[in-house]
Amino acid sequence: MEQMEEEMNLRLDMDVQKIEAEKLRKGKNKAEEDLDSLKTNYKKLHLSMRTVELGKTSEQWREEIREEKNKVDR
Repeated sequence: MEQMEEEMNLRLDMDVQKIEAEKLRKGKNKAEEDLDSLKTNYKKLHLSMRTVELGKTSEQWREEIREEKNKVDR
């Protein structure tokens, strides 16, 4: 009788561990999907910034302003 109870408990423990492992796998997959989505959105944002020239360095902006001032002065 005691052995049967122990076997049942072991089976239950195994079932619980399988369920927990599956939850962890699903969570990991979701986290990886979210990370991929963030990477994609970052690339799109970076491309958009470059497209509208917001990605210029301070020095590039200063040079552009100097050039525009020189045009106005002429």
